[in-house]
This record gives sequence, structure tokens and C-alpha cells, in this order.
Amino acid sequence: MRSITRRSLFVFLSAIAWLFAWYLVSLLIGEELFLPSPFKVLRTLFSLMGEMGFWRSVLFSVVRVALGFLIALFLSLVLSVASYSSSGVEIVLEPVISTVRSTPVASIIILVLVWIRSKNLSIAISALIVFPVMYTNLLEGMKSTPLDIKEMAKAYRIGFFKRIRYIYIPYIMPYFVSGIKTALGLGWKSAIAAEVIGLPFGSIGENLYMSKVYLDTPSLFAWTLVIILLAVFFEKFFLFLTKMLERRLSR
Repeated sequence: MRSITRRSLFVFLSAIAWLFAWYLVSLLIGEELFLPSPFKVLRTLFSLMGEMGFWRSVLFSVVRVALGFLIALFLSLVLSVASYSSSGVEIVLEPVISTVRSTPVASIIILVLVWIRSKNLSIAISALIVFPVMYTNLLEGMKSTPLDIKEMAKAYRIGFFKRIRYIYIPYIMPYFVSGIKTALGLGWKSAIAAEVIGLPFGSIGENLYMSKVYLDTPSLFAWTLVIILLAVFFEKFFLFLTKMLERRLSR
């Protein structure tokens, strides 16, 4: 507990030091167009938060990114179980997983934009980017379950649901948590990039792009800060839900 508190203190002090360095550099440059001060960015952020359009844009993007993540989570769970049960399914899916993982995000966004409306682009991109990460992690977690434990469960005729709850989930959970940490960040960045390219009306990506077009650097920094905070919140929220589920299942 003491080490966690000490680490949190050092992280906080490090953040303060970087903010102070940012403030000093902004003073040296002396031009808001190139680098606004942290105080100016915060004032701009609070000003944006006082507008209804800000919250509509946040809601627009949050709902779509969350929906894309949940779709990817469901598909990765179903298909990883299918791949674990049948090597044929794993072989069939391997080229798809490798292709999506290797293709640049910008290429995926432009290709998907040909087929679907920009309004739903961030859902598709979030799902496509998250799916390979979660699928691979879940499959690796299942494969990490020791063979002798599985054979023992089979010999003692332990029920299917009890096997999942007491054998598979404890081995899968570390891989699942690691997947969430990686996939959520990637999903958020990719979805916002999709909005910047597709420019759906009333999205965070559109506001980010318009800030750049009108050379409104404080707003550009403020919207970037919003994206970072939302990504951190999403990660903490889903990890909290995962821990709650793990505790419930381990009772």
C-alpha cells in the first residue's frame, strides 16, 4: 500500500513538472498559435464545457466508440471460443486477423468509408481495431490453461459451466485485462482518426478538425485533452467492471 502511495505521488509530481516545462516553453515561444499555455488550454476547455454542443459531441463519440468496443468484445469472445474448440476455425480466421492487424489505420478508415456512412464510421473502425487484439488475447488465455487441469476436470466430470468459472476464467483473466488496456487506447485513437477523416456532424473528430482549420490552437489542445481523459476513463471503467465480474465469479 505504501509503495502504491509513493508511486502515485511520484507520478503526480512528474505530471506537475511536465506541465511547468510546458508553461515555460509557451512563455519562451510567446505565440499562442504555436503553443498555448496550460492555463489557456484549461480556460478554453472550461469554456467549451459550458456549451451544449460540447456535451453532444462527447456523447456522439462516446456512444459510438463504446458500441464498437462491445461489438468487438462479443465477436472476439465467440470466435476465440470457436477457434479454441476447432483448429479449422482458427486457420480460417488467421489471414483475416493478420490482415487487419497489419493494415494501416488510415487505409482501413478510407476503405470502410466507401461502404458505410460517416455517421457510423467510428463504430466500425473501433470494432475492427479492437477485435484482433481481444481475439488474440482471449485465445492465448484459453491455450494457457494447463492440460493436466483440463484432464482432471474431465476425469472428475466437472460440469461445463463450473469448468469455465473455476478453470478457464482464472487463466484467461490476465490476458483479458491486458487486451482491454491495449485495445481501448487503440480503439479510441482509431475512432477519433476516423471522425477526423469522415467528419460526421457533431463529433469530437469534427471539432478537432475545425480547430485545426481555423488555427484555433487552444481549442485543438483542449479537444485533445478531452480525448485523452475519455480514453483513460474508459480504460479504468472497463477494468473496474472486469474486476467486479472476476470477484463475483470467484465466490
